[in-house]
Amino acid sequence: MEEELKCPVCGALFREPIILPCSHNVCLPCARTIAVQTPDGEQHLPPLLHRAAGGGEHADKLSLHSETDSGYGSYAPSLRSPNGVRVLPLAPAAPGAAAAPARGGGPAGSSLTCPQCHRSASLDPRGLRGFPRNRLLEAIVQRYQQGRAAAKCQLCDRSPPEPAAVRCEQCEVLYCAACQLRCHPARGPFAKHRLAPPPAQPGAPGGGGEAGGKGAGGGRKAPTCAEHDAESYSMYCVSCRGPVCCRCLEGGRHGKHDVRALGAMWKQHKAQLSQALNGVSDKAKEAKEFLVQLKNLLQQIQENGLDYEACLVAQCDALVDALTRQKAKLLTKVTKEREHKLKIVWDQINHCTLKLRQSTGLMEYCLEVIKENDPSGFLQISDALIKRVQVSQEQWVKGALEPKVSAEFDLTLDSEPLLQSIHQLDFIQMKLAWFAFDPSSAHRDIVLSNDNQTATCNSYDDRVVLGTAAFSKGVHYWELHVDRYDNHPDPAFGIARINVVKDMMLGKDDKAWAMYVDNNRSWFMHCNSHTNRTEGGVSKGATVGVLLDLNKHNLTFYINGQQQGPPAFENVEGVFMPALSLNRNVQVTLHTGLEVPQSVKQPKLPSN
Repeated sequence: MEEELKCPVCGALFREPIILPCSHNVCLPCARTIAVQTPDGEQHLPPLLHRAAGGGEHADKLSLHSETDSGYGSYAPSLRSPNGVRVLPLAPAAPGAAAAPARGGGPAGSSLTCPQCHRSASLDPRGLRGFPRNRLLEAIVQRYQQGRAAAKCQLCDRSPPEPAAVRCEQCEVLYCAACQLRCHPARGPFAKHRLAPPPAQPGAPGGGGEAGGKGAGGGRKAPTCAEHDAESYSMYCVSCRGPVCCRCLEGGRHGKHDVRALGAMWKQHKAQLSQALNGVSDKAKEAKEFLVQLKNLLQQIQENGLDYEACLVAQCDALVDALTRQKAKLLTKVTKEREHKLKIVWDQINHCTLKLRQSTGLMEYCLEVIKENDPSGFLQISDALIKRVQVSQEQWVKGALEPKVSAEFDLTLDSEPLLQSIHQLDFIQMKLAWFAFDPSSAHRDIVLSNDNQTATCNSYDDRVVLGTAAFSKGVHYWELHVDRYDNHPDPAFGIARINVVKDMMLGKDDKAWAMYVDNNRSWFMHCNSHTNRTEGGVSKGATVGVLLDLNKHNLTFYINGQQQGPPAFENVEGVFMPALSLNRNVQVTLHTGLEVPQSVKQPKLPSN
């Protein structure tokens, strides 16, 4: 919340804040430093009062004008505030002219440019005192300063002592974190002692005490009308959007305006602000959970990156001297990929943290404003706060709380090519391959759906479709669920080269290795050679598993979790793609990214 309580000019907590016509706040001393003399050619402009003087729309147009239109942007700044805002000095008085400023610290004919939105307003004869004092904000700043005076450790030998972190209810002593570990460890006789947070200081936000009561408006003098000093605010002018007194209604410019009861409008605006805060509060909660998710994602990326680097080093070392130069390039690729992912996640964290801090600060500030019992002070700022809260809620657009990258690295080194192809080595897949059916390589009679995870074929003849992944090393396992199976067709499951023939059963040419199966039995087939007839077929609801082990260079099939016959093919080497042939309305759904079945995993070696 502290950012909400800082002056945009000096960067410190507000001192005697005033409300500008644009609803922003600035310290009264800072306002004197940024007020500039209006050029003589612009003296005909009417004074721009803080209330956007009566007349509805017309008055609003006169009360605020842009820095570009007014020409105030042409003055060269001579100073710069600690917060980066330009500080424009007062224009020197003409020779022989009176140097006394108007009451309130701003010469008549001066103007003030808001340091946040850069909208300018002319000062009336009262000078800066013509702008209303934001007593509500002033009280919140005072309460906040009192609350920062935290309880100190009673055992610290430092000067000044560290803030207390805990208080022992049995010892009745305040400890900082270091002293608590050294003097009050959670063991031995201290193990049963109860450590609680240090007591809240009087005057802290949300705490009790006399200062807190005064900060809520109990001991503060009620503000009086800026035009009639002896009169307190009693009504709210809807047209001018500000509190007014009874004399303003009797003969002033608010006589014909739409006027409402001050208390009723105070409750109405409080309800609107509270309702708007609910949405921001929900988004802030989601943002906190999202930050936890992003930080977990960072750890996963680091761990996966280290795994891939270790795997890469092992593969490159096995390729002797000819691979040494290429190893450095591939390590750079992994590092760049990891750094790219980390940069994206860190950018998301920083962006989300910034928006969360802004939303949380605004939310805390608004909650403090709602606690106030000063109707007029509240209504002076409620419209602007409601708009800010609504804009803050709109910042959390759909998709803003979703990671832009995943923790997985789509990188696996293909170390099988011949020595002359060493410079073409690249990463081709993930550790656990996620893939779908490839519509670009499928026969035109194959129909794909479900994001290319489901395939069917209405043709009586066999038609082939390939997967989008290609494998050259490692152990890979995927399954196909039979969704529809009528009239005893014989689909074929297996692997193939990229140039396999697509208009006949998988395995009939020399580019595919497959198992074709009906409702009773199965066969293995390659180059149109049928081998190893095995009892046991498929039906609707069955699951066919394909295990490609390129470390042992063999291919094995499973039906409903049971191995179907012996390993189907040995000495399988090269680059292969998952493949399937269908006919006669058979429909299957592909499931990928699966762990290798436990029964075929290699046993772990005993540790030394």
